[in-house]
Amino acid sequence: MELSDANLQTLTEYLKKTLDPDPAIRRPAEKFLESVEGNQNYPLLLLTLLEKSQENVIKVCASVTFKNYIKRNWRIVEDEPNKICESDRIAIKANIVPLMLSSPEQIQKQLSDAISIIGREDFPQKWPDLLTEMVNRFQSGDFHVINGVLRTAHSLFKRYRHEFKSNELWTEIKLVLDAFALPLTNLFKATIELCSTHANDASALKVLFSSLILIAKLFYSLNFQDLPEFFEDNMETWMTNFHSLLTLDNKLLQTDDEEEAGLLELLKSQICDNAALYAQKYDEEFQPYLPRFVTAIWNLLVTTGQEVKYDLLVSNAIQFLASVCERPHYKHLFEDQNTLTSICEKVIVPNMEFRAADEEAFEDNSEEYIRRDLEGSDIDTRRRAACDLVRGLCKFFEGPVTGIFSGYVNSMLQEYAKNPAVNWKHKDAAIYLVTSLASKAQTQKHGITQANELVNLTEFFVNHIQPDLKSASVNEFPVLKADGIKYIMIFRNQVPKEQLLVSIPLLINHLQAESIVVHTYAAHALERLFTMRGTNNTTLISAAEMAPFVEVLLTNLFKALTLPGSSENEYIMKAIMRSFSLLQESIIPYIPSVITQLTQKLLAVSKNPSKPHFNHYMFESICLSIRITCKANPDAVGSFEEALFMVFTEILQNDVQEFIPYVFQVMSLLLEMHKNEIPSSYMALFPHLLQPVLWERTGNIPPLVRLLQAYLERGANTIASAAADKIPGLLGVFQKLIASKANDHQGFYLLNSIIEHMPPESVDQYRKQIFILLFQRLQNSKTTKFIKSFLVFINLYCIKYGALALQEIFDSIQPKMFGMVLEKIIIPEIQKVSGQVEKKICAVGITKILTECPPMMDTEYTKLWTPLLQALIGLFELPEDDTIPDEEHFIDIEDTPGYQTAFSQLAFAGKKEHDPVGQMVNNPRIHLAQSLHKLSTACPGRVPSMLSTSLNAEALQYLQGYLQAASVTLL
Repeated sequence: MELSDANLQTLTEYLKKTLDPDPAIRRPAEKFLESVEGNQNYPLLLLTLLEKSQENVIKVCASVTFKNYIKRNWRIVEDEPNKICESDRIAIKANIVPLMLSSPEQIQKQLSDAISIIGREDFPQKWPDLLTEMVNRFQSGDFHVINGVLRTAHSLFKRYRHEFKSNELWTEIKLVLDAFALPLTNLFKATIELCSTHANDASALKVLFSSLILIAKLFYSLNFQDLPEFFEDNMETWMTNFHSLLTLDNKLLQTDDEEEAGLLELLKSQICDNAALYAQKYDEEFQPYLPRFVTAIWNLLVTTGQEVKYDLLVSNAIQFLASVCERPHYKHLFEDQNTLTSICEKVIVPNMEFRAADEEAFEDNSEEYIRRDLEGSDIDTRRRAACDLVRGLCKFFEGPVTGIFSGYVNSMLQEYAKNPAVNWKHKDAAIYLVTSLASKAQTQKHGITQANELVNLTEFFVNHIQPDLKSASVNEFPVLKADGIKYIMIFRNQVPKEQLLVSIPLLINHLQAESIVVHTYAAHALERLFTMRGTNNTTLISAAEMAPFVEVLLTNLFKALTLPGSSENEYIMKAIMRSFSLLQESIIPYIPSVITQLTQKLLAVSKNPSKPHFNHYMFESICLSIRITCKANPDAVGSFEEALFMVFTEILQNDVQEFIPYVFQVMSLLLEMHKNEIPSSYMALFPHLLQPVLWERTGNIPPLVRLLQAYLERGANTIASAAADKIPGLLGVFQKLIASKANDHQGFYLLNSIIEHMPPESVDQYRKQIFILLFQRLQNSKTTKFIKSFLVFINLYCIKYGALALQEIFDSIQPKMFGMVLEKIIIPEIQKVSGQVEKKICAVGITKILTECPPMMDTEYTKLWTPLLQALIGLFELPEDDTIPDEEHFIDIEDTPGYQTAFSQLAFAGKKEHDPVGQMVNNPRIHLAQSLHKLSTACPGRVPSMLSTSLNAEALQYLQGYLQAASVTLL
């Protein structure tokens, strides 16, 4: 694509269409842009548009399209074509920083993100002048430009907060500090001075405070891994200014908005974070500054209002106190009983109250409320911070703190009892307090793992939680109901089993509650209870104990999916999946209605899949229905195909990318259930599965390979007779997969199934070509994973076609090739093979080479006979060699860049491990002894003399053991 006006015009038109609400106009435009993005100059055309276009909407659209293009294509993945040509890469890096700095803020943000994506791959090695270019702009004095630089630096450096320590990371941080720490410090001082110069100019202060927030964030990123020498030397400058900013209050920066945090709040929150970082990690160096920060932050907490806009500030301030009170040498600051009482009274209790804003979220924004409350994404809520502070204080002062709070809990419960309808929030706070007091250690999987001995959890449960859940109406006091259900969930390991069994019908009943939070919590609690383990690793709650509730449980779960706001509720669908898994055959009578409801749901969500977890659990539930039913009645597979195939066809025809990998897994499961030939409905689909476009998407590869394997296992003869013209297509897929380091093992899965199941004559003409392809790959890039798969394949081939056929095909490609493979690959590498079945295949294959291949006994290959036997005994007796050369690191599917539906394995569609050797050989060691005995009968005297001359003593001893176990001798 040339950088011409005509192309700019075309691009403008298509970008406009991508904003059209009508999918008939929008989708083709998106497809067109996708089809041209591989062309040279495409990204430069986008950058030209966002610089020169007269229409703001096109500028913004071009900037977002450019950022997403960079996100998808910038990373260079081994074995895959480079998606952006080198000249475009150079041009982008040369122009993007100045362009970003001269753009309006909305576009600046997109380009800043793009720079950080490029920086993650190219900085510092391939983009050494990026830092200099950015630092030089600090001199400009234009804060629009300076903030652009700071924003970009922030998105570039914030990864230092969660990267693992490594030499490479240290080198990069050192390089950044050398270039950036001093200019940043000077900018910080200059900005502070400008703030006092412009103390009465509101618009100037807004820009300056935006800079200070970014500077404070950069400080956090650059100090996170370790305390840099520069910042230690300049701690006085930074901490004195941070402290004065904490205590600053400028009327011009206060906002009227009660929801949205203003610049002052955001800056103070970040400073609290920075102080907490130093207090936790660098406490010795920070000690001189700590008392004044504790005082400033304490004053901040006592004087800040309850409005939502202060939430982040208050929670960060409380988190600071929490991190300080846990450190042994700050203990003395909190020892005084009056201090503890004051913290409880003025900080903890007020911030645990359920506010109007929380009530609003509970009712109107339940999804966000649940995410924060259940999944722990409530890191920056006041309640969560207050809870962490209680935990921190309990570390050294468990007795006094529990004592102080018990008084509060009792008085709150008394207030509630006086007038429940008005005072229910008192009880909510009491339950929250008890929870935060009692829970010392918690995991998502097991709930509370360590509890405070001073709190009687069962007694509180029976007296205060159960009565709420037993009340006649499931809809009154929804917040208290949610609290009660959450209590069961959190303390499920502390509350005795009989109390949990009493709770189950109550929870099932609450699936009918109108409140989204209440019925979601009920589903989640049931799901967690059903996963609990009892003695001898069975589930704590058995299917028999659930028998009386099966019908009402299933009815209420599916009914809950029809309640407003919960049509795609992942917690309910997960509870359905877990119920099926626990109840097993008890659900069979309900399957016809269940599968109808699941199919209707699948059809509805396939129109616009938006909830990945919900979709995953839905497919898991479908797989469980199939498995459980067909285990009891294998013929039922037909009725499932009848129910599902119509929806599956629609999903495949409409190319619903997110669902296709799931559909293939369910189809594999169904096909594997068939005992005899493949039904014609599957054969009609077979040619479509070989279309290259399906194999372009990484997420499709594992399920598609498995599905093709199922076709080969169940219907190799049908394919050979009715679809022989498709065999080249099948081998084409193998060829594509084998060329990729990430997917070569999938290629071998397919090849092994072809060799094992296809009638030999149907693949005769292709055999030699298959081996040639494998050798080419071995020559070009030999990896451990490839070698392991290659060894399994050649031994499987040997088992299937005989050792002589293996020797002949190797030597037909190149004379003496067979000896080279034995000497260079099989003998030195066999120890690397892992997996029971894989080892068995290799053992049986090598035994055949040793005992059923005449050239091994009387040609130049004979010298390899004993080393090969020695290697086989090593495979039996030595530990597996799992070393991997340094330069090999495999690309995981998750690492492929851009948004591609990654493969999601369905646990309940799992494939049974298949053993191609099966009953033919039970014990490979005995099999070796028997085969050697047979060989020695055919040529007496040869075998013992070969053994005695060159097999090492230890191996010989093992071999004697095999011979004794098989009750045979060598002649």
